[in-house]
Amino acid sequence: MALSDSVQQPFGDQPILEVKNITKRFPGVLALDDVSVKFYPGEVHAVVGENGAGKSTLMKVMAGAYQRENGQIFLAGEQVEFDHPQEAQNAGISIIYQEFNLLPERTVAENIFVGREPNRLGVIDRKQMESDTIEVLKQLEAEDIIKPDALLGTLSVAEQQVVEIAKAISYDARVLIMDEPTAALASHEVGILTELMLRLKTRGIAIIFISHPLAEVLDLSQRITVLKDGVKICTDLTENLSMGKVVEMMVGRELSDYFPDRARPEDIGQVMLAIRNASNGAVHDIDLEIRSGEIVGVAGLQGSGRTALARAIFGVQPFTTGTIEIHGRAELFRKPSQAIRNRFGYVTEDRKNEGLVLMQPINDNVLLTIRTLQRLLARAFPLGIRQDKNLAIEVSEHMDVRTPSMEQEVQYLSGGNQQKVVLSKWLATDAKVFLFDEPTRGIDVEAKASIHERIRELARAGTAVLMISSELPEVIGMSDRIIVMWDGTIVGELPAAATEAEIMHMATGSADNDAEQTP
Repeated sequence: MALSDSVQQPFGDQPILEVKNITKRFPGVLALDDVSVKFYPGEVHAVVGENGAGKSTLMKVMAGAYQRENGQIFLAGEQVEFDHPQEAQNAGISIIYQEFNLLPERTVAENIFVGREPNRLGVIDRKQMESDTIEVLKQLEAEDIIKPDALLGTLSVAEQQVVEIAKAISYDARVLIMDEPTAALASHEVGILTELMLRLKTRGIAIIFISHPLAEVLDLSQRITVLKDGVKICTDLTENLSMGKVVEMMVGRELSDYFPDRARPEDIGQVMLAIRNASNGAVHDIDLEIRSGEIVGVAGLQGSGRTALARAIFGVQPFTTGTIEIHGRAELFRKPSQAIRNRFGYVTEDRKNEGLVLMQPINDNVLLTIRTLQRLLARAFPLGIRQDKNLAIEVSEHMDVRTPSMEQEVQYLSGGNQQKVVLSKWLATDAKVFLFDEPTRGIDVEAKASIHERIRELARAGTAVLMISSELPEVIGMSDRIIVMWDGTIVGELPAAATEAEIMHMATGSADNDAEQTP
């Protein structure tokens, strides 16, 4: 299915960038197979697909990082050849990767003009460079937020991303490729990026946008291209597509098959975790029960206390008041090692910094927590517990970690496979209570479906699961009950079939305000 070229474009009907019949092979893999796409100025064009669909390969071909076997690239109607990314950037095609290409120990100005600093008689003219930086930041309306002499390492992730965009703009970019630009951002920072994209659109810049959260894709883009196994499945206007249709094209099945079946009433057993009137500095007055066999979803806006709740339960920032019962026994974890010893698992929202040792092989990462548990239980189990490589292989295969070797360093895996390694690490401990914080953030649709099924498998086996997610469709699709947080406390509970409107009503504090106004 292809979009008619007769659709009126805001900056004319001619594409600023066009790829025709692009083919790219790697050893044993046909990464791109005869792909043709047009990108128009003043438009956000999303490119979506599973991991391995060819999205990043296509971006790198357009940006000069990869050389194609066949096909042509046209920029403003003229055929171009790029042997190096710098050539593409000089021509007006800039790419911003998920992992920033910035120098944290240098200033904002030095990062924007690195390698092309203004100089006088061979000496860097810092005054001119900072003045030029201000002019670039003004184009993004960010001159009052980011200062040219600020060290990059002192900026937030969102501000560093602004610097990356400013660097691209300084090359007079006509095409801006953004690969997973929101993956590293907190929810409240996504709005900053959205505003920047709107400003760039109005200047006639074509924005090519890769993202896994489809709600974000549908909200921000005007056009969507779907890739699958290196082949273009569709290019169409976003207004003509739905989330269900996009998912079906990406993975070959309907959205209704996206989540596993919920627990039946008879599948839910005894209370595994009971929290009564518990508080610390981040959350307060927490009353919560989680039973074996059920998944309790946690919804709420950024800063509502969702992550703080999980950290308090696991003993990272422990509760200071209240009571907790684990399997009917009074317990209050003061540190994570106590939670691990009591067979709690915690998949944090930041897999790279808190869940994995990126430069270590998959084997060692999978066995990381089980080795900790062995040390904790050494007295009770003098012969130790199983923590061999066969165990790592077994749980990794069950999680469908896709890798040529268990000795491969985790840093070289896709985001979805990295997340599966994190889950494998905790599955190896045979945990009985699981805390999942954003378990599918930044991974593709197929990997999400796989992780959803594994989480439901845990519940079916009698595990108690608390699952935090910013994606309301995920909370609704996965949960047997939903609790909603606002301002550091639980403000209500909803059944599994709750609507997004009902959740947001509570998550914004509206339900609490309604109660106050009720005579």
